[in-house]
Amino acid sequence: MKIFFLDWKSLGNEDIVSAAQYLNQNGYSIEISLYPFDNHIEDDDKEAADKLTQEIKKESPDFVMSFNYFPLVSKACKEVGVKYAAWVYDNPAVRLFSYTLVNDCNYVFVFDSQMYETFASQGIKTVHYLPMAAAVRRYDALPADPEKEKKLSGKISFVGHLYSENHNYYDRLMEKASDYLKGYLEGIIRFQMEIQGVNLVDRFFPPQAMQEMVDILGIKPSYDSVATYEYLYSNYVINRKITSLERSEILTEIGKKYPVELYTSNTSFKPQGVTNHGEVDYYLSMPYVFKNSDINLNITLRSIQRGIPLRIMDIMGCGGFVLTNYQEDMLDFFVPGEDFVYYESRQDLMDKIDYYLAHEDERLRIAENGHRKVAADHTYEQRLAEIINVVMG
Repeated sequence: MKIFFLDWKSLGNEDIVSAAQYLNQNGYSIEISLYPFDNHIEDDDKEAADKLTQEIKKESPDFVMSFNYFPLVSKACKEVGVKYAAWVYDNPAVRLFSYTLVNDCNYVFVFDSQMYETFASQGIKTVHYLPMAAAVRRYDALPADPEKEKKLSGKISFVGHLYSENHNYYDRLMEKASDYLKGYLEGIIRFQMEIQGVNLVDRFFPPQAMQEMVDILGIKPSYDSVATYEYLYSNYVINRKITSLERSEILTEIGKKYPVELYTSNTSFKPQGVTNHGEVDYYLSMPYVFKNSDINLNITLRSIQRGIPLRIMDIMGCGGFVLTNYQEDMLDFFVPGEDFVYYESRQDLMDKIDYYLAHEDERLRIAENGHRKVAADHTYEQRLAEIINVVMG
């Protein structure tokens, strides 16, 4: 079996290749052909589409595969008559709203059950639900490195973006927004921040507010997209701002009581008690953070409504203890208080930090249970086999 794999700077590329090698030792026969790909390419780039089409014809694979979905690739596969498997780890993922999604060559796997239901409820058969995975074999094989383990250890750690980069969409919006729009959006944001487990932002845009946002930012659906303005502005503008406020406020609050190790691209964020280490390398250093932190925090990007973020899979795959906000899909695979812990409010978060820092045996037992379940049911080897079985079945 030959897989034509689009090799762009996505997380998990190396783990897919490694998973194929492992499966080849266990009854499969998989050849992966890597094709350098630019994920920022325009969906209507004819030259790139023609080149891709010729390469697919030349390689003659059983199917084409990529992380995330690209309409240009789907069109090329449809023309050649080859199947296309796309495993989507982003949410929002605006390219999913391309009319090409219904192409019968497509097998699109999304990690958020809410996203799956959005398309399934419209009768779209090309979208499937598939949670993310962890590279457990790679994590378990990491060599002991006392210097790195000491450097990357801590009581409480958080790895992730703060979405507070200069001149982001929300800040650009506020520079020109009317007092009406400012007040309206501030109200929506504070209302949503009080609610865990359901996102209501896209239901609260009156025409006047929506029109003003479009006039200021100019964000519009692409030529081949059925994405709504509500989807675009709720996810790319408002939910990112909510996540930014949530993460910065929570880390600041924890830092007043406990030392926090933060790994993020915004190195200017340094409240009391928070040590900002800058970004951490996903492959070389991040696993040591998760393995050597007493508590690993997950504060989910608000546009991920039910899905299990990749960060949670990575933490549990490393054998780390994870304390997260509520994500509904977690309960389909893991048991709260047994494999992981979730918080329901800011006060509940602080109470659980107090409790689990004081109860090391219980914390270690939960981390071990989570690692065992991820190793048993959520590895890249298992996911690749599932994708192959669906696409080739």
